[in-house]
Amino acid sequence: MKYAVSSALLKQGFKYLYKNPEKNLLNLAKWAERFTADSTSEKQLQAFREAAEDPGSANHRFIMRIFNELEPHILEKIIRNFLLNANWVGYQKTKILRKKYNINIPWALLIDPTSACNLKCVGCWAADYKKSDNLSYDTLDRIISEAKEMGIYMFLFSGGEPLMRKGDLLKLAKKHSDAVFAPFTNATLIDEKFAAELNKAGNFIPIISIEGSREETDARRGKGTYDACIAAMRHLRKYKVPFGFSTCYHRNNTESVGSDAYIDKMVEEGALFGWYFTYIPLGRDADTRLIATPQQREYMYHRVREIRKHKPIFVLDFWNDGEYVHGCIAGGRQYLHINANGDVEPCAFIHYSNTSIHGQSLLEALKNSLFKEYKKHQPCNPNLLRPCPMFDNPELLVEMVHKSNAVSTHPAEPEPVEQLYKKCKPAADAWAPVADRLWKAHLRQQDQEG
Repeated sequence: MKYAVSSALLKQGFKYLYKNPEKNLLNLAKWAERFTADSTSEKQLQAFREAAEDPGSANHRFIMRIFNELEPHILEKIIRNFLLNANWVGYQKTKILRKKYNINIPWALLIDPTSACNLKCVGCWAADYKKSDNLSYDTLDRIISEAKEMGIYMFLFSGGEPLMRKGDLLKLAKKHSDAVFAPFTNATLIDEKFAAELNKAGNFIPIISIEGSREETDARRGKGTYDACIAAMRHLRKYKVPFGFSTCYHRNNTESVGSDAYIDKMVEEGALFGWYFTYIPLGRDADTRLIATPQQREYMYHRVREIRKHKPIFVLDFWNDGEYVHGCIAGGRQYLHINANGDVEPCAFIHYSNTSIHGQSLLEALKNSLFKEYKKHQPCNPNLLRPCPMFDNPELLVEMVHKSNAVSTHPAEPEPVEQLYKKCKPAADAWAPVADRLWKAHLRQQDQEG
């Protein structure tokens, strides 16, 4: 009853809001207060209210971009699915299940519908995958249905190139219209026709992988890829479909992808958010020379905060934003990864598993011993700027893999966890003193702010 009333109020509220978005933002913030389920959402709402009250702020300009650049029916659906379903209804369901079973229940699922890809990017672990692995439409549908029963309404896709299955993914988005779908995509398969279809669906948000300039992107992803990314962005912007960018920063591009010029270009092309990852040396042949230096990682730590403060776009860093999500979010704490073979992994970057989605429900899969090890050890370090059990605390990953009897899921040449440890340990040791200095400064600032 509460949901039905709230959904109706949301619909009416949007009609009212669109009459004068600038004037009515604060009223929307007041209305949204009833849906704050936890301290995180309360902080998010507080930030929204502050933005509504300050027209000159970057956050206010970002919010106005959302209203000006998206179709009203798309924005209404995204907010309903994200605010009501994922962060209100979903939170209540997962809270009950976490307590009942004493396990992690994620907020989002990351799924590989296929291992196939039409590119071969330098340093990509998926390049080692067999191209024939696929999760059937029925399996994907079952996973999504079971996830929603547990309160999960956010579904991310990777691969391979997930849009090799774009027909099935669009079909799933239309069937499960109460959820949000977002593929990490190289964008080469997004044409004007597909953008028009996404406009109709309203709940499908592409995240376009791009590595900086044309030269930097094409050097890693192949000639013509940068132009394909920009063309896709323009198709999506034409049809007022929300999208973001995903960028891997490494030794050769960090200063470029963290620059004002790069962010301004992404804003100009219509990206509403950006997701940064640092390069991880996965796979036996991974090039450790691409690992960002500690100084480059610190540069990105400061830059993402400066961008959020000054630019009308929301960016986050999968590694350097650990204090906001209380460390590692993998192992089902906030998300997990299901690869195209059906292996249920803690994270897209950690290719070890001891269970499969095949032959059992999602709930049963979440009870596996590796995820229980994650739950036992999270956060993985009291310094939340050293959140990862692989890249920042690799000795912990070795311990958890052995205790749970997990095995490598890397298909070409299974990688013993000790070998991954040897590749990550030097980077972890180099980052530790920098992270400790930043963390002490963060704690001092917290004390000063009361």
